[in-house]
Amino acid sequence: MRMLELLKDYGHILLGLDLAGSSRRPTGYAYMKEGNMKVGLLYEDKDIMELARGFSYVFVDAPLSLPAGRKSLEDMGPHFRECDLMLRSLGHKFFPVTLGPMRKLTERGMRLARDLMLVGVEVVETFPGALYDSLGVRRKSKEDIRELYKRLGLKLEEREYSQDELDSVACWLSGLCYLAGKAQILSGKDGTIVVGSMKCVRS
Repeated sequence: MRMLELLKDYGHILLGLDLAGSSRRPTGYAYMKEGNMKVGLLYEDKDIMELARGFSYVFVDAPLSLPAGRKSLEDMGPHFRECDLMLRSLGHKFFPVTLGPMRKLTERGMRLARDLMLVGVEVVETFPGALYDSLGVRRKSKEDIRELYKRLGLKLEEREYSQDELDSVACWLSGLCYLAGKAQILSGKDGTIVVGSMKCVRS
């Protein structure tokens, strides 16, 4: 299935979120409307919920589960989930869910996912850094990331984008691959991470 067919079939039913750990910091969002990418920033949970509940799927850059053996982030226990270990075995660098600022992100991600699932929205964890790594794109190079999106035919406004906004598009793109059955799925007993694949974006 070619990229244009993926966009037509699935592009409008999913939202990408690069979630911040706090409402004081920006959360990037990306979705497709009438063939164009709509990309921006939100802060408050209520605004994120209002936007997200209009989609069937939300693909979010945030941990959505705890390592098996932990009842909460305050408990002592493992620092890594099975899906984290799979991600690490593939050579992707990341911060564990129990480390410093990641604790707030994990708490917020789990809370938003729970609230969205109650209103019928499927929420899936993804990781833009792994997508960039797989495609040979430097994670923090806005120029390289924008060039990737242009090559894929994603129609974005010609303006400056924050890293949060660009990463939200990567979340959205991994969701597109997932719905087409062409994503890399790292699944264990205590969580799942979905990452877009070269097979998907270059088909």
